[in-house]
This record gives sequence, structure tokens and C-alpha cells, in this order.
Amino acid sequence: MIADLEDKAIKEIYNTSIIQQTAYWSEVKRLQGVNSMAFNFKVKNSELFAGSEDDAYFIGDLLIILQAVDQEHCIAYVPYGPELEPSEENQGYFLEQLSETLRHFLPKNCIMIRYDLSWESLWAKEEDCYDIHGNWIGVPEKRIQELRFNFNTEHWNLRKANTDILPSNTIFMDLNQDEDHLLGMMKPKTRYNINLSGRKGVKVKSLGLESLDIWYELYRQTAKRNNFFLHDINYFRIVLSARANDTQSPADVYLLLAEVDELPLAAMFLVVSKNRGTYLYGASATENRNYMATYALQWKAMQLAKEKDCTEYDFFGISPQADPSHPMYGLFRFKSGFGGQIYHRMGCWDYPLDKEKYSYYASMEFKNQSYHLS
Repeated sequence: MIADLEDKAIKEIYNTSIIQQTAYWSEVKRLQGVNSMAFNFKVKNSELFAGSEDDAYFIGDLLIILQAVDQEHCIAYVPYGPELEPSEENQGYFLEQLSETLRHFLPKNCIMIRYDLSWESLWAKEEDCYDIHGNWIGVPEKRIQELRFNFNTEHWNLRKANTDILPSNTIFMDLNQDEDHLLGMMKPKTRYNINLSGRKGVKVKSLGLESLDIWYELYRQTAKRNNFFLHDINYFRIVLSARANDTQSPADVYLLLAEVDELPLAAMFLVVSKNRGTYLYGASATENRNYMATYALQWKAMQLAKEKDCTEYDFFGISPQADPSHPMYGLFRFKSGFGGQIYHRMGCWDYPLDKEKYSYYASMEFKNQSYHLS
């Protein structure tokens, strides 16, 4: 199926709206001390898309991040890639053939390829995956998922990962509409809070690297409030300062701050790549939440993305459904208020290259404990 595969320079990665598949993201990882590789692949359209008789070749690419799991072994992680999304019945076979071809280009100590697929979930349009009110129930058990995804494969080797790394559920806003239409599509409370923040004097501006401490204090408060892992400030310094302007797939990064009378209230990272604006990271103060600064911030980010000719805005992460018991339910409630379409991705799928060591890795990952591969 894969007619040809060749490695290429990172700077030659094709322009894409998926940040994690850009040369910019590779540079972020390089500055964090993580290596990456890029490949072109060639495959016939007729072998990708059902009903197609087009024997012309499609040329695509993908970025692979090499992540060490211990001193001797690594995994090949493909964040939101490959971008190419074949017809449903060809997806598993395509990934299998791509994996078997990649096997010969990857380090000998690589135990698996993990595809963090941005493709729409095979179950997103299945009626029995929704309740009577139209709410997403979720995907079937792991065994059923693997049965369906491995259909048509030769080796039956694709495994649903025990965890998704990047968000597998999000909301996309269509920015092709004018601002009045976008506001009109929002829930009344969201639209009210955007206007309320303006009446209370909330202003949104861009920050530079010299003001990263302002972001980090808001982020620290958010991490403490929500009990999640606190990245070092240097992590965000790299995201904001990394550049790939001499490549085919750069990205523009904006650190936006919402404040009132120079009092920081909320901040976020907006990343623009090709035609998409992505809300990558966000934080807010624990006090003065009545100013509704987070609403002003998101609205300004959408406006900025439109100014940069983006046609869509990715909210980058919600709970899979409106379940109050889910830890991300607050994000679901907040982000869904802006309108837009909920999108369910396939999430992480593994292709083991060393089945014995992969099994050990997967079991340790499932237990969420430290592990070492011997």
C-alpha cells in the first residue's frame, strides 16, 4: 500500500493546521531536549478512499517524536498524526502498512509506534453511542474497538492505548462567520458574560517573554486550584520563544492577558498555524472571578484568529460528555457555551514493534507506576 517512504529535513514538513505536526512543534521539542524525525510517504488515492478509482499518488508526511522510556528504549510518538484520514474501512490497513514501512527507519530500540490520531472517532456518528437526548455516551469497550479498527489488517497488531495523551474531545468554532453571527450562536449566558466583562473594564492585551512571570503566577494558582501537574516556567518560555520561520510549517504564538486596572485576571496561549487558531494553555486567578475575564479572553482570541485569516478555532480539550462527575466537566460547560461543534477524535493507538517489551510497557502504564524495560 505504501509505495514509497523517505525521511526528510524537519524544515520541509508541510504546512498544516495541526500544531503538533509542524516544524514549529519539532523545534519546541528540540529545545526541551527531545529528538524528532520527519517522513514523506506516497500512496495511491484508490487505496485510501472508498469508491475511488484514482490511481494518482497522494504524497503526505508525518512528524514523529522519539520519547525515551528508559536508558535503553524509546517509543515513536506521532502527535495528532498522520494528518491524512483515509476512509473508515481503510484506516487500520493504512496504519499497519505505514507502521511496517516505518519499522526499518526507526531506532532498533524503539518498542512501538503510538499514533495520537486526530481522525474523527469511528463511533462519533453511531446512533447507539448517544442517549435519547443526543448526548455522547462514549466508545465501546477496548476489545470491540480493536476488532473494528483491525478489520482488513494482515497482522491484527493495532492496540488501543491505555491512555490518550493529547485531548481526544474538543470543540471547533467555524470562524468563517462574521462576529455578530458568532455571538448569536453562543449560549445567552456566555454572550452576557462577554458583555459583562467589557462593562466591568476588562481589557485583553498581548504579553512578551519579559512578562512570562505574570502568566506563571496565574498558572500556578490554576494548578493549585485544580490539583494538576505544575510545569516549570521554562516549559512555557520555550513554547513562546520557539521559532520555525525558515520552514514550510511555522506557527505564530500569542500570550494573551485579560486584566482590569493592571490587575491580571486570566491568560492563555493562542497558537496560529495555517488556517487554525488553537487555545493551547489557559490560566486564571483564584480571586475576582466575577469579572468574567476568561470569557473576554476567549472572545479576543477568536477575533485575533480571524484577523490572522483563520477559518476555525480549536478549544483543545473538553470532557467527552456533559457529565458533572468528570474532572473536565467545568471545561465542557465553559467551552460549549461559545457554540461550535463537538468533535470526538480516535485518540491513541499503538503499533507494537517488540511485542514482549510493549506488553510490559503497557501494563506498567496502565498501573500508572514507574517502569523499566529490561
